[in-house]
Amino acid sequence: MLPLEMLPDQQFQLLCERIRAEMKRLKIPGAALGLALNGQEFSAGFGKTSLEHPLPVTPETLFQAGSITKTFTGTLLMRLVEQGRLELDTPIRKILPKFKMSDHEVEKHLTTRHLLTHTGGWIGDYFETFGDGDDALQKMVKRIRKLPQITPLGQAWSYNNTGFNLAGRIIEIVTGLPYERAARELLLEPLGLEMTFFFPNDIMITHRFVSGHKKVGKKVQVARPWAIGRAGNCVGGIITSVRDLLRYAHFHMGNGTTAAGQALMQAETLAAMRVPQVDAGGRGQMGLTWFIRHTAPGQAEDLQIYGHGGATNGQQAALHFIPQKNFVVALLTNSDEGGILTDKLLQWVLEIYFGAALPSPTTVQKTEEELTEYTGRYDLPLSSFELSAENGILRCKDIPRGGFPTPDSPPNPPEPDVRFAFYDTDRVIGLDEPRLGARCEFLRDANGQISLMRLGGRLHPKISG
Repeated sequence: MLPLEMLPDQQFQLLCERIRAEMKRLKIPGAALGLALNGQEFSAGFGKTSLEHPLPVTPETLFQAGSITKTFTGTLLMRLVEQGRLELDTPIRKILPKFKMSDHEVEKHLTTRHLLTHTGGWIGDYFETFGDGDDALQKMVKRIRKLPQITPLGQAWSYNNTGFNLAGRIIEIVTGLPYERAARELLLEPLGLEMTFFFPNDIMITHRFVSGHKKVGKKVQVARPWAIGRAGNCVGGIITSVRDLLRYAHFHMGNGTTAAGQALMQAETLAAMRVPQVDAGGRGQMGLTWFIRHTAPGQAEDLQIYGHGGATNGQQAALHFIPQKNFVVALLTNSDEGGILTDKLLQWVLEIYFGAALPSPTTVQKTEEELTEYTGRYDLPLSSFELSAENGILRCKDIPRGGFPTPDSPPNPPEPDVRFAFYDTDRVIGLDEPRLGARCEFLRDANGQISLMRLGGRLHPKISG
């Protein structure tokens, strides 16, 4: 147990020490940390921007924030809702009359709310650039019609990137502006986020920014390509600093006014984004783009934590905030291994600042016979794995498929095997990195047979057993 009388400076230094130690162990070249508590703000940079052209990382250094961008897209849509220009539950076909899906019932009934809560049900991972023109997003949305449906509309939560391509296109249609311009005029500029950009942007490259990195064998090298492509800007294209992320989170915790005192949104609208909409399994609950988690029961106070992570090619990010405590923390890293670091961030800050913890389940072993129904191959176009039984638990073997960050990208080296132990009916928790502590679920079909496993937030159909 940490001493509760630690000063804020001491708390921040302890957090920095843990980050430095993990960066050394995991060979992460660089990271930036930002934290704010009760009006006090702390920030730090660690390591280097790139192994090829190294510069020191500072709190102003730019990183790709990945899917944290989805919360920006959601906030933009909620501004349009406030203005009476959009309704979350109106069928999208009324906004995009020519919109097509592989499932015609989904096509007729899909709404913006389904997009913001990842409940569309189709295969949600498809990445392509479509050039840097203003029509890139329009071209991407046309390609969505080819993606097959996995679960019925609205039935189950499964992380869906392409739903946010569609959400970004809705912003373009409603505002009559390219997504990036709408984002800048309606959100980034009013919030004073002067160090937040989209690519391509020639202003961005005049500032210090990082390159992503990945491990190939035991060697760390720069990950290419750097840009995700303009069609993905509304999905994961934000390039920003930790200090801008702190400002952005403070806006979401506030009364809807900017730091300059401008009334931008209603507090009730921002609060509505934090209302649980659907169970996201091991990731907690899903609001309108925000993930919602709670500290373990039985502690002095039930802390409600809102946040989102992000991953691009060789970069990993995390943003969490706790309105009850006026607390925000952001961590940006320039390595695929940074995902291990961002996964640990929340448990560290809860311990150091609040003497709290996330729920920690008790695991149980199952017999070989009990494990049989779970073993087999699970498959999606961009990710696949095989489960086998081993000493009362499951062993997961990664089968790389490629397809990220472009359809013709070759598979990455496989992740190390990970063991999963059961802690509840059809629920397991990871015992090894890079999925240590990750909670995953099995779903059953109408006949009670295991048909899907939610791993990495995605529902993977079982194709053999």
